[in-house]
Amino acid sequence: MAYIDGFVIPVPKANKSKYIELAEAAAVVFKDHGALSVVENWADDVPDGKVTSMPMAVKCEEGEVVVFSWIVWPSREIRDKGNKAAMEDPRMQSWDPEMIPFDGRRMIFGGFDTIVQE
Repeated sequence: MAYIDGFVIPVPKANKSKYIELAEAAAVVFKDHGALSVVENWADDVPDGKVTSMPMAVKCEEGEVVVFSWIVWPSREIRDKGNKAAMEDPRMQSWDPEMIPFDGRRMIFGGFDTIVQE
């Protein structure tokens, strides 16, 4: 089964178009290095929680929304190689830090083995 990299990211609402532009460019790089697909989702119905929630997890601030995204890889091995290659890709290296439209310190991410796929 597939291997998934998952992300939860706080993004200022005002940066939506900048985020989409960055995400589309990054998706090309990841797919060039073995990813099967890249999915980006802008929060629409993501409630604040009382104990925990996606907005609380990334410490959403006023004017920010949650982006929930994932990259599908054929396997962990291909992900490890592809992710390393993507991070070293000149297209990613050329990005100005000012181009990143979110606070990456509050991004949550991790790799996951698929256990059910229907």
